[in-house]
Amino acid sequence: MADNIIEVKNLTKKFKSFAAVDNISFEIKKGEIFGFLGPNGAGKSTTIRMLVTLLRPTSGEAKLDKYDIVRDQDEVRKHIGLVAEKIILYPHLTARENLQFFGQLFHLSKDEIDKRASRWIDELHMTEWLNSRVETFSTGMKQRINIVRALLTEPDILFLDEPTLGLDPQTTHLIRKFIRELNNRGITVLLTTHDMLEAEELSDRVAIIDHGKIAACDTVANLKKVVTNKENPTLEDVFLKITGTEIRDAATKAAPSGGHHFRPSPQNRVR
Repeated sequence: MADNIIEVKNLTKKFKSFAAVDNISFEIKKGEIFGFLGPNGAGKSTTIRMLVTLLRPTSGEAKLDKYDIVRDQDEVRKHIGLVAEKIILYPHLTARENLQFFGQLFHLSKDEIDKRASRWIDELHMTEWLNSRVETFSTGMKQRINIVRALLTEPDILFLDEPTLGLDPQTTHLIRKFIRELNNRGITVLLTTHDMLEAEELSDRVAIIDHGKIAACDTVANLKKVVTNKENPTLEDVFLKITGTEIRDAATKAAPSGGHHFRPSPQNRVR
């Protein structure tokens, strides 16, 4: 059995009296694609922000590559890459300039940045756009450069928060294929998505979080067994069975951001 590369135990985050993440525990095996699903406001993003050291937990613990997310923040950041829901790029810079800027935050030389970026850029079909300003790019083109940015430091664990949100089918197909290829090379992936087909196609296991608690965690095949009224249930059927069909528009208002925003600085850098 593969070793666990992420271990989460009784992790909790409260904003005043509101528990955005409520005493959750789970493990992710090395080399796994782990789907982390939930309705709006369920606690997905708060959990990820704690795991990547951008948000301090109220209680509980988590270890990434055996390093504690509170005590060993610098070591944790050496092993992870983050593709956040909001694209982390400077629009007035070219793609190359963006990659050079972020790479130098990790103390990489210009030559090393170009060397590392070149293979990812080629696989994501962005070579001809390297010297174009990001503000001229489509959303899909920005996301491809955003992914390369997260891979510059060759992380062991890649966090993907809605990586194909709002993208056209061709770009979505390319990025999903790229995620599989990264995983085949040994990178562990934690994936959040509202696209149940995407989660079903990519994930080795899936955890469903709802109201800040882990409601289910298993392989997709095993999770489908909870749906007994359909012959061939989908992951979407499982998701709705576990979390219900009520719209969660108001749920996101309960957890304030607390002013924790990503700052691309050496003191707050995430791979």
